[in-house]
Amino acid sequence: MSKVLVIEDEAPLRRALRIFLEAHDYGVVLAASGREGLDLAAREHPDVVILDLGLPDMDGVSVATALRGWSAVPIVVLSARDTEPVKVAALDAGADDYVTKPFAMNEFLARLRAALRRAAPTEQERVITTADFEIDLGAKQIHRNGADMHLTPTEWQIVEVLARHRGKLVTQQQLLQQVWGPQYEKETHYLRIYMSQIRRKLEPDPSRPRYFITEPGMGYRFVMEES
Repeated sequence: MSKVLVIEDEAPLRRALRIFLEAHDYGVVLAASGREGLDLAAREHPDVVILDLGLPDMDGVSVATALRGWSAVPIVVLSARDTEPVKVAALDAGADDYVTKPFAMNEFLARLRAALRRAAPTEQERVITTADFEIDLGAKQIHRNGADMHLTPTEWQIVEVLARHRGKLVTQQQLLQQVWGPQYEKETHYLRIYMSQIRRKLEPDPSRPRYFITEPGMGYRFVMEES
């Protein structure tokens, strides 16, 4: 079930979107302001964000810019503002699509599905196979010796970020922002604790990591082979 974060200050429209989306098997999280939306985006890790531009505390374009500072989540703007400069500003800030109010629910749903499809990994990217385990990014599962490995939601988020950037250094700050949110740039002890747990579950020899490599003072790297 895909999770949708709706950032919309009009209570009747929030309720209508929740009812409509849940009827189509989406999980829904609601926010009535920009700051609440950013906080929920960091905590809930939605698969797509529906964003109104006319929010009571901050402009929706600023919300999109803030989200893009640490997240690649698809953003679909839903706004009564229909001038070209506003649309261009929203898209330049990182929005993936722009739907003008009033709108037809079925068209909106089609736009939502399209945004999710564009963000989904390709078949080649979806499954990462190593000699010791398999990461299925699409199903959000890890298999080892034919059995499902249980990871906590936070452990999975760390593995997913590293796996999607396999072979590349992910800095401590990038990992903290993408997993915990933009306000967690200095809590590097979180990473040490969770990386230790991940290695115990997935590494053949946790004391000598083969896949989840620490780059001292910088961050972490997921590699497919021993260095």
